[in-house]
Amino acid sequence: MPTTPLPIAAIEPIHARVGQRNQLLVKITTEDGLVGWGESGLSGRERAVIGALELMAGFLVGQDARRIGRIWQEVYRSQYFEGGRVLTAAQSAIDIALHDLLGKSLGVPVYQLLGGRHRDVVPSFASTSFECAGPAVIEQVRELTGHGWDCVRVMPEGHGSDDGTYDPRTSLARTAEWLVRVREAVGTVVTLGIDYHHRLSIAEAASFCQRMPAGTLDFLEEPIRHETPEAYATLRTMTDVPFAVGEEFSSKWAAAPYIERGLTQYMRLDLCNIGGFTEAMKVAGWCERHYIDLMPHNPLGPVCTAASVHLGAAVPNFSWLETRQAPTEALGFHDETLFPGQVEMQGAVYVVDDRPGLGVTVDEAALRASPPVDWEAPHLMRADGSVTNW
Repeated sequence: MPTTPLPIAAIEPIHARVGQRNQLLVKITTEDGLVGWGESGLSGRERAVIGALELMAGFLVGQDARRIGRIWQEVYRSQYFEGGRVLTAAQSAIDIALHDLLGKSLGVPVYQLLGGRHRDVVPSFASTSFECAGPAVIEQVRELTGHGWDCVRVMPEGHGSDDGTYDPRTSLARTAEWLVRVREAVGTVVTLGIDYHHRLSIAEAASFCQRMPAGTLDFLEEPIRHETPEAYATLRTMTDVPFAVGEEFSSKWAAAPYIERGLTQYMRLDLCNIGGFTEAMKVAGWCERHYIDLMPHNPLGPVCTAASVHLGAAVPNFSWLETRQAPTEALGFHDETLFPGQVEMQGAVYVVDDRPGLGVTVDEAALRASPPVDWEAPHLMRADGSVTNW
């Protein structure tokens, strides 16, 4: 006997400032008053996503919220121009909120909807706030390992440019020098990675890796832009450092060449960009076949974090979840006045619990009283005046 449908009554985007940045949450309400929460991952372009959400609400209101897979297909395939990051960021938030709703309606956590949990805690990696350009970064890595983190990510010299100028060649030279010192200082047990935010060329990325002894670096995150898989294939012939790529992928199709051709060793998918749980689980299974572990991108707030923990609990092939809650970063993204119920963190791990849905509670009044601010990512240029990536 089929269970009672859950007709969608409303889909509402809520754009608010949380800590140092804005967050875009999506609230889906059913006709009987049940609420599910999702989050969109396109930081800095939230207004574009809001437009997409308002359009999607026009044909989703009235549908049965339980038919998550069918809704995913309709959202993706109901226009001639499928996909793209704006559309899939909106779709991701809807998909996450629908899973939250279904879990609450059944009285089970979201990971149960994904096949049950593989692990009781989800390990995380932490990041330094100091750039890899002086002794302070060594102290921060030591601080993080002292709190239990066995995987630490550092940021390259010049990452937080104050004057809008960024010289990748100067950065890679100084960063490589200090990475060697970090490795010497903290030993071989700590997994050490760096995020270059796709700012380098193939030659620059290869030069960076070749400036360090083997074993200095355990993963190199997003060294070059990902639009051309052949570029990563070329870079792979020039270094043996494992790659961590995927936070910008907006579908399984974008991830496909990186999985099939061995162009990433850690899959950095982002639940709030790739299409929510529905798409992420497909990518996870594909990665399992190729012995690639997930290392999810998680730069947002409590909804994204909780969703990522449920994903991490429900897949066998998992390494670390990015956290922005380490003592080295005071970002305010997990403000407890706005989100009084959040996933619990103990030391360097997130605890998987049995609360229904995502297990996140939102103080709507407080959230709505925190209007978004005008925020734009830095527009960086090289010393010659040409544009480069942030």
